[in-house]
Amino acid sequence: MSEFLEYSLLGLLSGGVMALIALSFVLIYKGTGVVNFAVGEVMMLGAYIYYAGAVTFGLPPWVAFALALAVIGVLAIAIERAVLRPLSGQPAVAVLMATIGMASIVHGGVEAVWGGDTLSPPTLLPRTPLLLGEVLIPGTVLGNFAVAAVLIGGFLAFFRYSKTGIALRATASDPVTAATLGININYAQRLTWLLSGLVGTFAGVLIASSAGLSPLLASAALSVFAAIILGGLDSILGAIVASLLIGWVESVSAGYLGGKSRDVVPYVVVLAILVVKPYGMFGTRTIERL
Repeated sequence: MSEFLEYSLLGLLSGGVMALIALSFVLIYKGTGVVNFAVGEVMMLGAYIYYAGAVTFGLPPWVAFALALAVIGVLAIAIERAVLRPLSGQPAVAVLMATIGMASIVHGGVEAVWGGDTLSPPTLLPRTPLLLGEVLIPGTVLGNFAVAAVLIGGFLAFFRYSKTGIALRATASDPVTAATLGININYAQRLTWLLSGLVGTFAGVLIASSAGLSPLLASAALSVFAAIILGGLDSILGAIVASLLIGWVESVSAGYLGGKSRDVVPYVVVLAILVVKPYGMFGTRTIERL
């Protein structure tokens, strides 16, 4: 029982950071209707900027982290203004291909500057483990979950209670009606891309500071697709719940069936649930007249 509890706790705690990555995807999809394939590369770039600030320039870790957030924030706004806004009104596949192109550019640029070796950024959070009876929880895993929980809770409160958050929800639900009510659609979409970039940077720095930094970090975002599809592409709550579920399934299956099973079992669970709920657990069901 203690072994099962340890696997379960580790899975749920790791699912918190997975939820941050999923949130970065869902924010863009809710605001623009496009799946942003550059989330992983933006997340990776933010982690490398943090590494450069903390190691190359010798800044304190939290100052380097603030620098990474600022740089990614400016980059997200520039990309939305220079690349994505001209594609407004074009087929969704055009915007999707633009995100794939941006991902390739960022990935190639990171490898050209920093290479492909694994780097070790300084940690932002304490590494002191927590012992709960016979269950040992690594300090970085617990700290990452705590930060993710605070951020996700803040975002949920922001979208539910703040005037700006309500405007973003209205824009995502019905842009035409939102525009007629006086909401600045361009500003709302720019803010969506900004928030997505900042959330991705949080996730990238948390993962890199605890597990190491390399260009392979970008692939962590692709592994979150199972959680996004399971929860529903347009549901923040679904992204959170599904990420925790997938994290738990990955941890328990790896513990009892071996490490390779974490690449198979979660997708089996996703397929089984999608057969019953094709739009995900919390996704919006759309009805089309044939």
